[in-house]
Amino acid sequence: MSQGGGDGGGGRGRGRGFGHKGADSWAMPRRGGRGGFKAALSNPHGADLTKYMKRGAPKPDFKRSRAPEPTVDQIQADNLTALAKTYWAPHTSKNHVDYNPDVVEEIYKNDIKGPGFAIKRIMMLEFSQFLENYLWPNFKAETSTLAHIMSIIVIVNEKFRERVPAWTAFQYRPDEFSGFFHAVLKWTVAPPDQISILEQTKLLIFLDHCFTSMEVDLVRVQVQRLVSLPMWICLLDSRREAELKAIPKWKKYWKLLQKKDSKEDDETKDKLQFERRFLRNLINKYYTILYAIQEKECPEENVEYVERFLILIIDLEALLPTRRFFNTVLDDSHLVVRSSLAPLTRRPEGRLFAQLLEQVRFYTRFEINDQTGESLSEKDMMSLHYQRIGDLQRAVFVKYPELRKLSLATIASIEDRDQLVKYFQRLGRDTLYDICEYLHLVPPKGSAEDSENEYSQEFLAELVISRHEKRDSQLQELNEMPLYPTEEFIWDEGLVPGEYYQGENPLALPKLNLQFLTLHDYLLRNFKLFQLESTYEIRQDIEDVVSRLRPWRAEDDSIIFNGWARMALPLQAFTIVEVAKPNIGERQPSRVRADVSVHLSVRDQIKCEWENLRRHDVCFLLTIRPPQTATDINYFDIPASEYLETTGVMYVRGCEIEGMLDENGRVIEEFGSEPKPKFSSGDRTFRVRLDCNQYREDMDQTSQGAEDVYASFNVLMRRKPKENNFKAVLETIRELMNTTCVVPDWLHDIILGYGDPASAHYSNMPNNIPTLNFNDTFIDFQHLRESFPNYEVRVEEGVEPEKILPPFKVTFLDVVEKKKLESGKRDEPGDDKVSVPRVLTVKPFTQQNRGPYPKNVPKKNAVRFTPTQVEAIRAGTNPGLTMVVGPPGTGKTDVAVQIISNLYHNFPEQRTLIVTHSNQALNQLFEKIIALDVDERHLLRLGHGEEALETEKDFSRYGRVNYVLAKRLELLEEVSRLQKSLGVSGDVAYTCETARYFYLYQVLSRWEEYLSKVSGPNFYEKIEKEKLDDLFPFHVFFSNAPKPLFHGSSYKDYFECAMCCWRYISDIFTQLDEFWAFELLRSGLDRTRYLCVKEAKIIAMTCTHAALKRQELVQLGFKYDNILMEESAQILEIETFIPLLLQTPQDGMNRLKRWIMIGDHHQLPPVVKNMAFEKFSNMEQSLFTRFVRLGIPTIELDAQGRSRPSICSLYNWRYRALGNLPHVLNHPDYKVANSGFSFDYQLINVPDFNGIGESQPSPFFYQNLAEAEYVVAVYMYMRLIGFPAHKISILTTYNGQKALIRDVCAARCASNPIIGMPHKIATVDKYQGQQNDYILLSLVRTYNVGHLRDVRRLVVAMSRARLGLYVFARVSLFKNCFELQPAFNILMKRPLQLHLCPNELFPSKRMANVTAPNPVIVYDMPMMSKFVVDFYQDKVKQLKMIQARMAPKPGEIKPVLKTGATRQHPGDDDSDDEDKVVLKEIENELEKEDKMVSAENKAAAALEKVFVEPEEGMETEEKDE
Repeated sequence: MSQGGGDGGGGRGRGRGFGHKGADSWAMPRRGGRGGFKAALSNPHGADLTKYMKRGAPKPDFKRSRAPEPTVDQIQADNLTALAKTYWAPHTSKNHVDYNPDVVEEIYKNDIKGPGFAIKRIMMLEFSQFLENYLWPNFKAETSTLAHIMSIIVIVNEKFRERVPAWTAFQYRPDEFSGFFHAVLKWTVAPPDQISILEQTKLLIFLDHCFTSMEVDLVRVQVQRLVSLPMWICLLDSRREAELKAIPKWKKYWKLLQKKDSKEDDETKDKLQFERRFLRNLINKYYTILYAIQEKECPEENVEYVERFLILIIDLEALLPTRRFFNTVLDDSHLVVRSSLAPLTRRPEGRLFAQLLEQVRFYTRFEINDQTGESLSEKDMMSLHYQRIGDLQRAVFVKYPELRKLSLATIASIEDRDQLVKYFQRLGRDTLYDICEYLHLVPPKGSAEDSENEYSQEFLAELVISRHEKRDSQLQELNEMPLYPTEEFIWDEGLVPGEYYQGENPLALPKLNLQFLTLHDYLLRNFKLFQLESTYEIRQDIEDVVSRLRPWRAEDDSIIFNGWARMALPLQAFTIVEVAKPNIGERQPSRVRADVSVHLSVRDQIKCEWENLRRHDVCFLLTIRPPQTATDINYFDIPASEYLETTGVMYVRGCEIEGMLDENGRVIEEFGSEPKPKFSSGDRTFRVRLDCNQYREDMDQTSQGAEDVYASFNVLMRRKPKENNFKAVLETIRELMNTTCVVPDWLHDIILGYGDPASAHYSNMPNNIPTLNFNDTFIDFQHLRESFPNYEVRVEEGVEPEKILPPFKVTFLDVVEKKKLESGKRDEPGDDKVSVPRVLTVKPFTQQNRGPYPKNVPKKNAVRFTPTQVEAIRAGTNPGLTMVVGPPGTGKTDVAVQIISNLYHNFPEQRTLIVTHSNQALNQLFEKIIALDVDERHLLRLGHGEEALETEKDFSRYGRVNYVLAKRLELLEEVSRLQKSLGVSGDVAYTCETARYFYLYQVLSRWEEYLSKVSGPNFYEKIEKEKLDDLFPFHVFFSNAPKPLFHGSSYKDYFECAMCCWRYISDIFTQLDEFWAFELLRSGLDRTRYLCVKEAKIIAMTCTHAALKRQELVQLGFKYDNILMEESAQILEIETFIPLLLQTPQDGMNRLKRWIMIGDHHQLPPVVKNMAFEKFSNMEQSLFTRFVRLGIPTIELDAQGRSRPSICSLYNWRYRALGNLPHVLNHPDYKVANSGFSFDYQLINVPDFNGIGESQPSPFFYQNLAEAEYVVAVYMYMRLIGFPAHKISILTTYNGQKALIRDVCAARCASNPIIGMPHKIATVDKYQGQQNDYILLSLVRTYNVGHLRDVRRLVVAMSRARLGLYVFARVSLFKNCFELQPAFNILMKRPLQLHLCPNELFPSKRMANVTAPNPVIVYDMPMMSKFVVDFYQDKVKQLKMIQARMAPKPGEIKPVLKTGATRQHPGDDDSDDEDKVVLKEIENELEKEDKMVSAENKAAAALEKVFVEPEEGMETEEKDE
């Protein structure tokens, strides 16, 4: 389920059907009966369904349609709803009955615990604001019951599952939280006779959420007490002494704690002891529940409890603040050893448990120093391992002669598990116990804790062995791992969960939390998640291809493909052509190549796609052998566990294209100069590279008698290039893990989530720059003064501020003073205690003229930046980390472009890398950079999106090389002209080299001679200014410049004119010097590399391109000093991190000086297609969002210039202080009303149509026919009153609705020349980053709010419109949603029926603040449809009359030969990557006139034929009923 507009966020898990027993005594009278929530859906589109479907699409089976959510009617009739209205619902607050604790008890008993914590009931309670308005306001720790606490816990857990803010309610009564948390802890370790295991599982989930919400102060204060140094009271005395002895600082703290404790009273001591021993007691409780599972009995709730417990342990171990002291306690409790010996690990139900236990084992041994938090190298880990084995050898040397051989053996000979088993498995319990006691692993022999059941011989042996065995190198495993997924991995639900994960089940997946242990941990978690996410996408692609190919087995056992697939072809032949020898020290071959042959008997377009497979594209080789029964199977909705068996997919192997072979068997070069070869047949052969690790594994299996995988392939599958970069990204991450990752020192701790969040802010950086050249940032001096409201602005004495003109250099005196204090240079004693005044001095400077021609005048910025934008520009120009939060329409791109321009002019020797999420954003950025004063030759655009740039210039690598070569010829032409003007003979303008000599010997000498005659000290007193003109040696060359060449009133002016001309000449030769390299380098590839590494100063690419090409860029020696990232909140964590490391460190240091991130975490996050990775692993969290959560300082832009202020109010509540720029108040577009509408925005309630609201033709493919028809009718109405189609976009929150609206538009509008298609029909997610004047928005859902509950999606939806926003939704559903209330409360202040003014035409003359007279009120969709049909017919009649008046008489018009293409309708071009809509012809259902139509009216009659009246079909259906 895609975040990117996919039908997913709103889906719910399969709830259990149940009857509701209780709460009757507290509820209002019941209306209507109720059972399990299953709505029997009839066909929601009426009889004629096919007209809304694409050709060839299977007709949906509505009986299979999942409807787990309760309908609105069921909710209304439900006792919970009645209770909510009586006690806590926000919309009935005036009539609420006083708090009654019995209500909480009854609801918990009958609606939460009774049905087994069924998600459906909990969702209803959470949605009704039970927590915010009833549970928490009335909570008192002293009188609280288990039911009250559990109700709060369950609803907070549900909020986390739904991914909505969970801690907001607690902020209103923070004083009660401490008592609540303590009560939670008590119940978590309460005995089983007081609380059930299922309830304690819910408490564990809540505790886990607490530990992963450390950024919330309220929560952090409570959980820190559980994991601090005092918890070491749980350790064995001997172990604690040994640990404290190793760290003297902690020993000192321990003594202080003991002193402090001795002064406390008994009650406080008991509370402290309880908190300190809590986690150890919890571990003991876990052992009890774990060992209750025996070989024969396996209670389901016990299994879920132990799984959830291990997830809690993993999360505690994976964060340094919680791990620091807890890891020692965990080690002392021997959790891993005890768990690994439990009977559950040998049962099939224990598979997930075993996977989680492996993660615990991994983190307990992680390569980190728990005390300092420093990462440990492989060498450090080895020395720790040697130290442990040395201690063991010393322990057995004296006492146990039978182990003398062990104590004297070399470490290498005894460190393997097999060797240790031989020594220790045969020892008796007493001997093992003594050894463990010596190593501080068990309590003293004979003490109360020494029990034979707890410390059995098997346990003690495993304890010694597992503690001393050599740990496998994670990195080595990673390097030997195949990067392509195989069939076992792809369809393993445990590793790659299915599409419908709802967040209720635990998973053995890594999580992306706030903090990471080390960079290695950071990369490893991202590697695993990225690999799993890409595997999930590959699974979807393979399943799609198999369903389209429809394979079946013939009687002779041959495989026949009944269908065809665009993305796959049957194989003709597969041959391994090369297996190279392994590299030294490796086992796998260094290279494996094969030839794959296919026959391209497909359409030319598809043939072209296959032939255009590029080098490094990834394809998949499949072996499909369907069983005999598979002839007619439906390939959809097969469970993953049965997929391989059902469809006969035997093997899946990945490969990488090296190139296509010509008919002579040679690889065709991609960028070769030779023309592409022609083929005589449809056969094509591709040379591919196979994964060497996978090949070795397969060959090992074959040698043991298994089938040869590589002799069995029968299908070659390719994937869409946009989605096919996973291998390059995984290789990049693996490569980063194998090299020493050098992140700049000032960023290292921040990326891991530790240290002072503000440490990398420019004001705290040691190299903060006191004087900045703001270049053309300021329009005038007044603008500068307004931009620094908190500073006193000073200018030089005697200068009138009003007369000074930009550009300005600004010196910040507070920065100067701060630097003095830091360096210890104080003017007077005590200066460091004086507060530094906030003063800045402004110094204007004159930019040197670059030449006498108009083209030499530099381009200037025209944007009047706000003070906040100026602060962002200042921060970005300074070294350090700059985070700019840019709400919709606040000029993020303008700020980014100005920062780039300022860096370019302030630091001409530095190079800036621009990274964005999408090509579209990069192109917008580039188009604005081109408009500023940046030399074209220093710009470079890498990747495949440069063709979308709306400029005639090509900024790609080859485009830039061509530009340089053309510019070189142009400059050499100028040199030739200069040579002629000076009368110098010979061919000096032949190459850059000859031009250089010409400059040195002919041009420079003349200039120096001229200077000697006209300049020097006090020359302006001795020489007349006219002499400067007379002696000037280049008059002939500048004869084509504007006249007079020398102008002004003084010697100084004339001298500046001469210098200006000289700068123009010297610039010609400077550029030719730079271009000299392009003469010496002959191949296009070398030239592009030189351009990338040396010539370009501003290099732009997408984050995907950075990940794909990292290795290539590093090898080239690519260097950069600054990174600017746009759309940072939309980029995956790892794709944000990789661009930091695209260069080789210099002397172990990263040269990066600035990192500017611009984004908006209040808008949609990165797209993650698998819900399990999005919800459970938090993969959708971008690095930008994580930094904001960590409290890193941000600059939030605070003035928007996109929407009308009224529309802005629908989303500006989400931001700190979002105001409006002057032009949205003063520009004529914003001052006039929207033609034809009473309001500039409106929420329109859409009731059911024929008793149907939302429907699901297939799971999670949500549609709503009433809203689709309503939206399209409003669009048609807008077109009929004159709105241009390109100014209207139709948005919706689900892909299913988008498809339905497209089909309705295709049927109603596309072939009608009066109406046509709208500019865009898209999902809200896909439309992020775009805008339009008028937005029609369909919210689809009628049973459940769905994924619009994510406020980020609401912000995007509300902020796309400039002038008009019309929202079509089920108001009764959305108005109750707590998260959406700020927006919906504003929307509901206006009427909920559409108000139209059909007499107004576009553009409107009515002012926006004038109420529309006598509006037409539309009550529902059928009324709107009927209104539009009548309105259309009136328009057609008007057109007939106009046509008749304007029509010329026969013979008056002379034929004109028309040339050129006809202009397309703006709505015809849809840039979505989807198949174009196939338009149907619609027959006219209006009555045909019997009488003959005159020639004048034929054109108007033709218009009439293209329109169909939607209501007629509906009416006839109703009559039939």
